[in-house]
Parts: sequence; structure tokens; C-alpha cells
Amino acid sequence: MALGYVRPARPEDAGEIARIQLATWRVAYRRILPRHVLDNLDEAYLARRWSAAVQEPPSSAHRVLVAVEQAEQSYLVGFVASGPADAEALAPGEPVDALGDGVAAVTDLLVEPRWGRRGHGSRLLSATVEHWRSDGFSRAVAWAFDGDAATRKFLASTGWEPDGAARALDVDDMLVPQLRLHVAVPTEPA
Repeated sequence: MALGYVRPARPEDAGEIARIQLATWRVAYRRILPRHVLDNLDEAYLARRWSAAVQEPPSSAHRVLVAVEQAEQSYLVGFVASGPADAEALAPGEPVDALGDGVAAVTDLLVEPRWGRRGHGSRLLSATVEHWRSDGFSRAVAWAFDGDAATRKFLASTGWEPDGAARALDVDDMLVPQLRLHVAVPTEPA
């Protein structure tokens, strides 16, 4: 197991979060998303969006956390973003109140592949669950690409399971199927 920890993201982390997102997507999604889409993602644009997410979250329950690998130097190696479930958490045609109250949504959970299998994803998810618990969430949802076996396997290993909802993202005229996973937020620490 790696020496590492999780902390809230800081404004100066935005560029590194964008770099991690791009590096991870280009490896993990290379067989899921069109190559030209991945090649044309703008790191500066993503950094601006992450800066806004860190500095101006829509609520106190919206959080971006980062995983840090400790060695002779410390490195940001992954991140998670979550908040109260909103319209983006819904399946096509679901009514606004379909998920009910007290539901959190993970929008991103990524660990750069070269730092994978060192406990960073588990630490990120555990820290996020602690925040959900303190914010009063009783359940959480996350969308995963149907073809992203690694993410689906990781989430399943921590109790997440499909809730029956599905959608397809239109990515440059290519429909990419996703399924929604859900989990109950434990009332007590594990």
C-alpha cells in the first residue's frame, strides 16, 4: 500500500487535476471514446473549470478532493468530485424527483493509471463517504461507461451496484452507453 492521503483540492491544484483527468481519460477511455475527441481535449479549459469548481462550488456539499502520493516528493495522483444529485444524475426521461432527497452524486473519480492499485481510489472514496455522512446523504449515485470495466469493478468491490438506469452520451455522433450505479451511505464509519 502506498503512503498517501486525501485532502480538499486547493485553487493551485486545478492545473494538475486537469492534467490527471486528461492522462487518465486518454488511457482508460481510449477504446470507449473516439480518439480525435480525446486528442482534442483542452487542458487549459479543463483547468479553468476545475478552478471554478474548487473556488466557487455551488454549495458547501459540493467538494473536490485530491489524492496525494508521498515519497521524496509529494504528487497529486487522483481526485474525486461530488455533490448533491442534480439533473445530471438523472436518466433520460426521469422526473426531477426520481432520486429523492438525501442523494449524493459522484461526477468524477479518477486515479492516474501509473498510480493505480496503490489504495488512492479507496482513500478518495472513503473520504468522500465521510463527507456525505456529515452532510446527511443516505445514498449516492455515479454514472460509469458500460465499457469501463475497471471503474465498474472498483465500485462493485465497495458495494456499488447498478440501479437499472442507463443512458447513452452522444460523443461526436457516437453513442456511448453508460449505466448508473448506486450505494447506501453507511450511517457509521467502516
